Amino acid sequence: MSGTTSVFLEKISESTHKKEALFDDSKALYAIRSIFAGAFLTMSTAAGAIAADKMNAIHPSLGAFTFAFIFAWGLIFILFLHSELATSNMMYLTAGAYFKKISWGKAITILFYCTFFNIVGAVVLGLLFNQTHAFEGLTAESFMVGVVSTKLHKTFIHIIIEAILANVFVNTAILGYLFIKDNITKVFVAIAAVFMFVYLGNDHVVANFASFSLVKFSHVAGAVDNFTLVNILRQWTAAFIGNWIGGGVIMGLSYALLNSKTDTYLD
Repeated sequence: MSGTTSVFLEKISESTHKKEALFDDSKALYAIRSIFAGAFLTMSTAAGAIAADKMNAIHPSLGAFTFAFIFAWGLIFILFLHSELATSNMMYLTAGAYFKKISWGKAITILFYCTFFNIVGAVVLGLLFNQTHAFEGLTAESFMVGVVSTKLHKTFIHIIIEAILANVFVNTAILGYLFIKDNITKVFVAIAAVFMFVYLGNDHVVANFASFSLVKFSHVAGAVDNFTLVNILRQWTAAFIGNWIGGGVIMGLSYALLNSKTDTYLD
């Protein structure tokens, strides 16, 4: 590419190099960054769930709004504290592989490694939160129980479609973070995009790791129908596929194409 330099290409190249270098140098350190990402989203999910129950006691329409707003801060933690999130890596690594900054095989390996340790972070925090006073008050009617029950009853195709949409929103937030210089504006853009997909109830696989773990380790897990390992894995698999299509193909490959076929209109 000649002429003007693409900020998108620069950011993808730099990020892909850092991810691959850390993965090759120390898989333990890469795992820690991935664990933190799962943990941060579980933290915001937990706080949002308890707040939603409190707000629903005031008016039943307030819980979903409150939950979506509080949840969005989990992505802010991830962005500013440099954790490794599978759904943003879907865009980074897919675009990086397209630009030949990383092999497709290594990109896939890192993505699955990151996803596994996102689960670890979510499970550990889900277990810990259920030892706290706040989660002793969960009931079968609690907001988070309803969220998980709804997700478990969606069809495979329904989950994929909603997961595509979710990761378009998430990677819109990531692109805003990459392109915008002012940190305050970055925060507003990221919160807005994440709020939208959560409020719509779309499926984000790492968010589902968080919500499912919080309910699975609670004393009301038995109140959720068909809350079996097979059905959980079905839900997570569909969400992962849809998230990759939304984040990797629609956002990652599209922006890679936009920044590789011209040297005049670049991001």
